[in-house]
Amino acid sequence: MKNFRPLVLFAVFVLVIGLACSAVSSSGDTPTQPAQPQQQEPVQPPTAVEPPTQPPAPEPTTVPDTPEPAAPEVQKFYTEEFDQPLSGYWDTLTVTGSDSADPDKVTVQASNGNLSWDFESKYVYYYLFYNAYTYDDVEISVRADNRGKNNNSISLICRYDPEVGWYEFNIANNGLYNILYGEVTSDGSIGYYTITDGGSNAIKQGKDVNEYSISCKGDKLTLTINGKEANSISEKKYSLREGQVGVSVSSFDVLPIQIDMDWFKISEP
Repeated sequence: MKNFRPLVLFAVFVLVIGLACSAVSSSGDTPTQPAQPQQQEPVQPPTAVEPPTQPPAPEPTTVPDTPEPAAPEVQKFYTEEFDQPLSGYWDTLTVTGSDSADPDKVTVQASNGNLSWDFESKYVYYYLFYNAYTYDDVEISVRADNRGKNNNSISLICRYDPEVGWYEFNIANNGLYNILYGEVTSDGSIGYYTITDGGSNAIKQGKDVNEYSISCKGDKLTLTINGKEANSISEKKYSLREGQVGVSVSSFDVLPIQIDMDWFKISEP
């Protein structure tokens, strides 16, 4: 009798495979394709934005320096014509002859070719000293126009030392003159001592114009009025040898006192 067992096993195997295939095909489901990933458009990096262009900075403008006004030239011998305000080479000194005198009521101003003196106070002696140089022998002159009352005095000064004193030549508008030694005392006050005095018909009284000149040479002191020598004296008592020069106007017991000076001249004697 033949052995059929292997054939039976084979037949069973084929039957199982067939049933499996049939079951798969009868399900009707279509295998799903895996979803394709969507391809994104490549993202461009943002374009760098150029900053707005600033206008070029303006070139610095060079402003030419304004030249400083030239300092007045310092001269030893010259004529001051008072076209400009007085420079710093002039010092002031006021002396009063009365307790009621008020130097603040005196105005001295240089402009337009005049040095104008205007006194609204009695008994004020107002001095200007040229401090740029010290002189031994010197001549000084002034041209003065009296525009106020007749009772006043115009003075020219030589050898002024603020710690010692000075020589002062006073010409009064009433026709008189004197030459004084002005002494600076230990307490700072001023004492006046007469060296000589007199009168001169050469003085033009009233509202008129006069030219006065003095010379200090060695020990000789000389006063000239409108071109005429009024007095010349040898001074040996006080014996001042050098100092500054100056000019002064004085008021006394009447007002107003008004003087216009056209020029002030410093020269060699």
